[in-house]
Amino acid sequence: MSRTYKVTGINLKSQALGESDRILTILTPQLGLIRAIAPGARRPKSPLGGRSGVFVVNELLIAKGRSLDKIIQAETLKTYPGLAVDVGRFAAGQYLAEIVLYQALSDQPQEEIYQLLHKYLYGLEVLNKTDKYSIYAYLAHGVFRFCALEGLSPQVQQCCLTNYPISPNFTDPQWRVGFSVTAGGTVCLQSWENLRQEQEQPSTHESNSIYHRVVHREDIPVICSRLDATELAMLQYLSQTEIIAIDTTQNDRWLSIEQILRQYAQYHLGRPIRSATLIDSYFAVNHDATV
Repeated sequence: MSRTYKVTGINLKSQALGESDRILTILTPQLGLIRAIAPGARRPKSPLGGRSGVFVVNELLIAKGRSLDKIIQAETLKTYPGLAVDVGRFAAGQYLAEIVLYQALSDQPQEEIYQLLHKYLYGLEVLNKTDKYSIYAYLAHGVFRFCALEGLSPQVQQCCLTNYPISPNFTDPQWRVGFSVTAGGTVCLQSWENLRQEQEQPSTHESNSIYHRVVHREDIPVICSRLDATELAMLQYLSQTEIIAIDTTQNDRWLSIEQILRQYAQYHLGRPIRSATLIDSYFAVNHDATV
């Protein structure tokens, strides 16, 4: 049996190892996630130096090892230089790559998630440079689509409590709909309030007794956000299969939508998206500089 194999993959994570090596976590369409040592990658003029960068796509010849495989040869097929020159876009790429690292499997084909990641990295690279906040819109769509790929997309067309369709009411400026991470999506606030009151009101029999029914608060979903009609329409728009054309006139609203979907993804992934803090810091600094 051959101790070497060829594979094409994109570097998602790079860690220093020893004095001069790196450990790369690579997403491949053929074998899913693999971890391999890039020997000498941190040495000056190393042939693997530039090829071990994040978001570099290589054709690799890899030797199998006992604990970690080792990269023997690497030929670069594609890079995303537009991400490297913009901190915001690079952080957004890391954000999506982190979700992929949590979702992708090893030793199994991962063609769909591999191609989807490339679409979003390319989209981030060609975004309008003068409109930095469109990154939030792109991230929101990316989070939604990666969740959908795993069968975990939030329910945004119906109420999670009643399964009745929910349509945004643009005629009433006070109209709102709830979003519950634990319930799995949008919640009609009237239905939610009815459930809350039903559980908190004791029956007639119980009111005449010294014993009272215990209300289990976990039966009532927590509303993490309340959306107006425009925000619900934007969230429902994300459920479309194609990558959206960014409406950059709603930057503040895209920020809210991304925050909601971030909470949703972190809850279902069972871990925080650490790269998201880079996005928040970047835009906080840029906002302060332009105000």
